Amino acid sequence: MQALRNNHTLQGVVLAITAALLWSGNFVISRAVSHNIQPVTLAFYRWLTATLIIAPFAWKKFQEEKPIITTNIRYLVLVSLTGIALFNTFVYVAGRYTSAINMALIGTTSSPIFATIMAVIFLKERLNAFRITGMIICISGILFLISNGSLSKLAAFHFSRGDLWILAGAFAFAIYNIQVRKKPAGISAVHFLFVIFGLGTLMLFPFFLKEWLLDTPTQWSPALLGSIVYLGAGTSVIAFLCWNMAIHQLGAGRTVLFGNLIPVFSIFEAVLFLGEKMSTAHIFSSITVIAGLTIANLKPHR
Repeated sequence: MQALRNNHTLQGVVLAITAALLWSGNFVISRAVSHNIQPVTLAFYRWLTATLIIAPFAWKKFQEEKPIITTNIRYLVLVSLTGIALFNTFVYVAGRYTSAINMALIGTTSSPIFATIMAVIFLKERLNAFRITGMIICISGILFLISNGSLSKLAAFHFSRGDLWILAGAFAFAIYNIQVRKKPAGISAVHFLFVIFGLGTLMLFPFFLKEWLLDTPTQWSPALLGSIVYLGAGTSVIAFLCWNMAIHQLGAGRTVLFGNLIPVFSIFEAVLFLGEKMSTAHIFSSITVIAGLTIANLKPHR
């Protein structure tokens, strides 16, 4: 029995790390292809690919859950708008103006802070000492990053265009995270993803047409095609499914801690694949943020 339990734990850890590793590539790719494809076009192709991949697994039983989906369509539209249509599109816009390292650190750390504040205001959740301390440490890590450890730079700091876009994306994803907690029990995980992927793709379609007709044409290449497949299959379908299975194996509380690995993976990928430079500020802020997020997820003894 103990061996079986240990095996489940190991499987959950591997699945959670796999999801975090796949998601970390989103920031690197958005930076790498930012000048070859318009941001909405990239988001549209990503979610179209994800929808087509997951459709064969969801369509048959989708008909059975159609009544409950129809009943909750307003909720599903809001989830699709914030988590699918807006969040990643804003990330891809930010990729034109700031580094993948900054996107990973600012995006993955500010979103939990936004979500915590919203949960207190709208869901009446209570904050314990661990969550408050963790949030303060996370904010300190972000401030150290953007100021490079200099108080004079911090006093004169103003967000760049890319930083503002990634903050807007983090805010949208925080709304998504709050709404996901309200997911109707009658909609299975695969069908939930299928619906929000499809709705998000439809929302992006008019803006995709605008970019296709009026903006700089896409510079197609094998690398860009591979990036879209990676985003659609890897960061959208495989990562979500791995994450959900990890939650089943480890529980939600333990699984969420592995999200702290996303900015760490992104930094090393940006250095390895994009040639971005890792500074002492990046290393220190990464350690600070991970420590803060870990503390925020601790549970006090009763």
